Amino acid sequence: MKPFHKKYTVIILLSFLVIGFVLLKVNDFEYLTNFSNQEYFSINVSKESCLNCHIQVKGFSKFHNPESIGCVSCHLGNPNVNTKDESHQNMVLIPGNLADADATCGKCHTDELYKINHSLMTTNSGLIAVDKFIFGESDSLDSLYHIKEIEYSAADKHLRDLCANCHLGAAKKEFGKITQLSRGGGCNACHLNYSKEATTSLETYLNSNKENLPKMHPSTDIFMTNEHCFGCHSRSSRISTNFQGWHETLLEQKDITDKDEYKTFEDGRIYTRKSEDVHHTKGLLCIDCHSSHEVMGDGKTYLHQEKAVKIQCSDCHFDSKPNTTSYKDLDRESKLVWMHRDYKHTDKQILVTAKDNNPLVNTYMEGNNAYLISKKDGELHEIKKQSEICSRDAAHKNVNCSTCHSQWAPKCIGCHSSFDENDKMGYDLLAKKEVIGQWVEHVFEFGTSQPSMGVRFDGDDLKIEPAIPGMVLTIDNQSYSKDTNDLNTFHRLYAPNAPHTIAKKVRDCKSCHANSEAIGYGKGTLVYNTDNSSGNWQFTPEYALNENDNLPEDAWIPFLKEPKAKIVSTRTDFRPFNLKEQRNILLVGACLQCHAEDSKVMQQALIKGLDTMLLKINIACVLPSYH
Repeated sequence: MKPFHKKYTVIILLSFLVIGFVLLKVNDFEYLTNFSNQEYFSINVSKESCLNCHIQVKGFSKFHNPESIGCVSCHLGNPNVNTKDESHQNMVLIPGNLADADATCGKCHTDELYKINHSLMTTNSGLIAVDKFIFGESDSLDSLYHIKEIEYSAADKHLRDLCANCHLGAAKKEFGKITQLSRGGGCNACHLNYSKEATTSLETYLNSNKENLPKMHPSTDIFMTNEHCFGCHSRSSRISTNFQGWHETLLEQKDITDKDEYKTFEDGRIYTRKSEDVHHTKGLLCIDCHSSHEVMGDGKTYLHQEKAVKIQCSDCHFDSKPNTTSYKDLDRESKLVWMHRDYKHTDKQILVTAKDNNPLVNTYMEGNNAYLISKKDGELHEIKKQSEICSRDAAHKNVNCSTCHSQWAPKCIGCHSSFDENDKMGYDLLAKKEVIGQWVEHVFEFGTSQPSMGVRFDGDDLKIEPAIPGMVLTIDNQSYSKDTNDLNTFHRLYAPNAPHTIAKKVRDCKSCHANSEAIGYGKGTLVYNTDNSSGNWQFTPEYALNENDNLPEDAWIPFLKEPKAKIVSTRTDFRPFNLKEQRNILLVGACLQCHAEDSKVMQQALIKGLDTMLLKINIACVLPSYH
């Protein structure tokens, strides 16, 4: 028998090392074991005929390279023939739209597709529920809907004309990168990225009458920018523009005088400069806070947006001990993101959200300090803990962080909606076709101010949150129905809001406790008058009273009264301050007329509570007469 050669021993050892490394990686990223049902693993990519013509194409992301998964995994077609027409048969030029995602992206990303299909960004359920409610087509704000199922009632037509563009089911039909004008596109909405080279290559292809085949492919990856969010989230409450520090106006191009103070976005809307969010100032992206668990959804069906949002300010800006998890305990999706981002902090504790324990994989603890790795450029940011005053303030424990830290919020009032049956410029946003006749909105004013406040309630659990006018509008029902008995309807509904205009410095005490807008009365002059031993508040509104309910145009509730309307909010668990709460807020406002907010007595009231301090009241104090 011949002796066993040393070189075979080396080869065997190397083989075991390779196998061991692979097994470790599989164990490390358990999603790799879940590919048994995925078609492209049965494809011999070396025999795909696609590369006979497209052999020079580059630009693919590491995990979507044709050398690994082929071309037909995403684009379909026939990889077993060599003629152009036959190989392109049933090909999907722009894969990822939800209409074909189950045959393209969803073959590998089954869990993700399931979550997306059930997310609010796909269903638009909350948006539809509120719209149908105000049109009188539903008696509930909490019904479940899907945008693809709406038909042609007055409310449905209203949605088709004005709202149905912003949902993930809207198909991307044109080549090119995601822009401010992009809407929907399924998986492309977040994961499609064009490099400069890919953009140039596409332009060359299109300008050559599609003769010069592109040599640079766009990348499909997880490296989202704020531009990916902008198209849809610059509408309605205008989160994306608020975040950047821009507020929409009703100006036209001819009205602009100071170019530095105004900006025209790609859709032609003109914005004026306001203060930007502190997180935007630091260079952070939307996805630095809103993780994949939130953006793609968790597979559950939610009624409204705030129920689907998991991140809270206190998850990062904690007061004492944060919620954390370890790398080894991360879920499959978080480890997938970790691998794509190539994070290294496996030995550190990672912050998780209090709601649902979603890991924030771009954060970690180092001793008692927390850090965030920017998903934009990898820069490391130290996360500041809650300030001492926030953590020891007993009087405001039920106040949402953004109620005090938001610098401003958009406020749209005086909206009138009517149907113009002869409008030849109509466009059905859902069917993607031109139509004659559409709902038209006429807006009185786009304004801004520090946000108003409202009460989120769950039984006896109350939380004070920012509020803005959601729907202060009149609907001309007869213009659509042609029924002379179909009268106009008026609604004064405020909505909970997350302004995304956060600042380190908080609003001062008077801006809540002695401010008519904050409490819900609208803009105007709120004055505390004293006469000997009694005091009273007087409010003079800035806007005229609306003939429908005799309240100022921008108000939410009447001054020191309970609202007469049964429904005053776009949510069933969100309301304005009741009379008792209004009086308590203004009681503090009365104290602030003499006592500075940083005075000893007011600081003690934050810790001990106002009732305790009132037991020590000075004879010189003049409290409101209702107290």
